[in-house]
Amino acid sequence: MSKSGVNTGYIFGIAFISAMGGYLFGFDFAVISGALPFLRTVFGLNAWWEGFLTGSLALGCMAGCLLAGNMADRYGRRPGLMVAALIFAISSLGLAFSTNLSMFIAMRFAAGIGVGMASTLSPLYIAEISPANVRGRNVSINQLTIVVGILITNLINYTLADNGPDAWRWMFGLGVVPSIAFFVGVIWLPESPRWLVQSGRVSEGEAILLRIGGQDFVTSTVRAVQQSMTQTEKSSYATLLEKSVRPAVMVGIGLAVLQQLCGINVVFNYTSTIFETTGANLDRQLFETVAIGVVNLVFTLVAMWQVDRLGRKPLMLIGTLSLSFLYIIIALLLKNEASSGLLSIFVLLAISVYATSLAPITWVLISEIFPNRVRGVASSVAILALWGSYFILVFTFPVLAEQLGTYGPFWLYSAICLLGFWFVYRHVRETKGKTLEELEGTFLAH
Repeated sequence: MSKSGVNTGYIFGIAFISAMGGYLFGFDFAVISGALPFLRTVFGLNAWWEGFLTGSLALGCMAGCLLAGNMADRYGRRPGLMVAALIFAISSLGLAFSTNLSMFIAMRFAAGIGVGMASTLSPLYIAEISPANVRGRNVSINQLTIVVGILITNLINYTLADNGPDAWRWMFGLGVVPSIAFFVGVIWLPESPRWLVQSGRVSEGEAILLRIGGQDFVTSTVRAVQQSMTQTEKSSYATLLEKSVRPAVMVGIGLAVLQQLCGINVVFNYTSTIFETTGANLDRQLFETVAIGVVNLVFTLVAMWQVDRLGRKPLMLIGTLSLSFLYIIIALLLKNEASSGLLSIFVLLAISVYATSLAPITWVLISEIFPNRVRGVASSVAILALWGSYFILVFTFPVLAEQLGTYGPFWLYSAICLLGFWFVYRHVRETKGKTLEELEGTFLAH
């Protein structure tokens, strides 16, 4: 127990296990970057098919979000995490043994279902088991495991690249190892105490809360959750249209769309395409994915350090404005055919800004701003919007780059980031240091 009576070791342990879903998210997100140079040859991809193959993960994610939202509110957070782990394992093997493009896309869609479920449930679960003063840091653990997954996957891709034309099969197949580890870990997780209390299983919820923060924490949390349950009917997507819920839902959707259409994920998914235009060979292209992963990890740690100190809103404002400026520079460098070394500097600066702002803070805010009684379905809708935006982004980039030049899309992303700055300034309220129940009042008055 800490001086405040909070069992920090226990909280961190269960938060970390839940956040292993983020590692698998990072794996499926990053593995495509290293595999694309091989897949272009194996499946004869043109710009349209390259975009659709990459974006098919997002289509599965959208289905996974819808499945996770209903499952989370009806059956609890833990069963959904277990299902996600099994889907990850099966799809990893399916991708590795794909014999044609149709099978590969089907398996990548299936992998997306697991990613969508984990991206909804992991931050949601962590937020619900964390005391207010450490909630931002703990939810950021999910982002940390995402970037660790990206980095390790990029390193493995770089190592496997010399193993011949079937190297991509190993890249995807190795995903079964962390999938099984995640499933075993989830078996040991307790159910979300907030979900147990709102489901009428108060004594079970109190037992878990007692392990987290002691008797005073149990009493205050149970009272707050029960008071927040102002309506007795089960949550549904129709409840998201209610006047008391709608402002938070619109903010959540806006943040989710901004996180993706800000454009940074084309750098993660199309690293080889971008650096190929500078004359970089395959080895240099894959090395850049590793460098991006390292910077991403380092600055995610910075975000975890600052999210409960500086706050959510300031980090988001700094991030959107800085990205808008950096994209202009990247566009000019690509247009003028600058060296890969110079381009790499500004790409890594953009990654560092994103890793300390939009990447982790969006997940934190989405896990915080919704009322208890609709948190599962509301989170799933926001993250559904996130993955829909991701599909639009990665599907359109190869086509836009072919028509406008690789630099062209970055002008658009710069403008979107400026609009995002305005949105955050006008519509996002600071959430640090407040309980989930206190935040209901904040967005009710929005």
